[in-house]
Amino acid sequence: MTENDQRAAPPKSLWGWIPSLYFGQGIPYVVVMTLSVIMYKRMGISNTDIALYTSWLYLPWVIKPLWSPFVDMFRTKRFWIVGLQLLIGASLAGVALTIPMPHFFQITLAVFWLMAFSSATHDIAADGFYMLALKQHEQAAFVGVRSTFYRISMIAGQGGMVFIAGRVEEASGNVALAWSTVFLILAAMFVSLGIYHRFVLPRPDSDRPQGGGAALAKDFLAVFAAFLRKKGIAAMLAFLLLYRFGEAQLLKLAAPFLLDSAANGGLALSTQQVGIVYGTVGILCLTLGGLLGGYVISLHGLKRWLWPMVLSVNVPHLVYVYLSFALPTSIWQIGAAVALEQFGYGFGFAAYLLYMIMISDGPHKTAHYAICTGFMALGMMLPGMVSGWVQAQLGYANFFVWICLSAIPALTATALIRVDSQFGRKKQ
Repeated sequence: MTENDQRAAPPKSLWGWIPSLYFGQGIPYVVVMTLSVIMYKRMGISNTDIALYTSWLYLPWVIKPLWSPFVDMFRTKRFWIVGLQLLIGASLAGVALTIPMPHFFQITLAVFWLMAFSSATHDIAADGFYMLALKQHEQAAFVGVRSTFYRISMIAGQGGMVFIAGRVEEASGNVALAWSTVFLILAAMFVSLGIYHRFVLPRPDSDRPQGGGAALAKDFLAVFAAFLRKKGIAAMLAFLLLYRFGEAQLLKLAAPFLLDSAANGGLALSTQQVGIVYGTVGILCLTLGGLLGGYVISLHGLKRWLWPMVLSVNVPHLVYVYLSFALPTSIWQIGAAVALEQFGYGFGFAAYLLYMIMISDGPHKTAHYAICTGFMALGMMLPGMVSGWVQAQLGYANFFVWICLSAIPALTATALIRVDSQFGRKKQ
């Protein structure tokens, strides 16, 4: 595809849709993965059920590469983006309306499934559209903008929306009303995004359906087979699946631990406090850690920083051991502990992302990277599913000790992989 084959948007108009597109990409993921956990905890669902059923919601991101060819085959990326944003808006409204119902848990889970599949498909369409609508130098120039607005969406969803829920809950004394309000706000936001993008998204000539469904499916199978034939694939897959083995379990129980009563071994924070500590300060530190991780890798390469980074992901889990045994009441102390753990995770996750880029390099780098992200999601899904049951058996304090021991598989997998000493290092 040459530059003459596409009609990209004028540079000034890029600011009119790239920030909003990637803000919109982040919100449903945060809703499905984090907001649902906090809502269910406040609505009285057990940790076992929360961890099991919300971890299943990772599945659309696990198998996302399998149906990405179908997004290419039917209609335009622009059509998919606008249509899916309206569908996600309708799903958010559906959650809001079903929360007060007697069997809300089962019904909202079904709606979250629809939202998760819509969100994963939206990711495919949005990333594809980005590459079609921008010239190569524009793609490079706006990659930081993409990342920034995606992170802002995480703060808005995990921090701002949780804080609003806490305020409404405090004012009304009605937990269901608080969360219905939050989801109605999100629904209005997404319907507005869909309408807005209907008018502002450019119409590149190259954004057209690709024919030959059988050929696309055959090509995908060939690309997947090529990925599995990579040298050292067993060690690669072990690393992708186990690098975040402890973090995957912690992620599902961190918010419930912060919210649970002291009698149950939790820290008894209010919903508002969790929105500030975990959803705002935590995400900011996660972002700063990621930025620092990317910077130091660019200076010295991935190989030099691999072991410090895998330790950075796992060692800070000790702060939750301290919190669960000491049960401090100081919001500053709790916030500092959460900030440290999130910063370490962000710093260490940079190595994981760079490793996926490294092993994806080759003739099919885009497709192979998508396959890597599927294994990445599977590595979060499987441990997360059982984490609630493990916590119920051990209690919070012993569960966090178990999380620290869960670093052993991650360290073992790291020892098995091979990394180019110069990969990731900025060339002079």
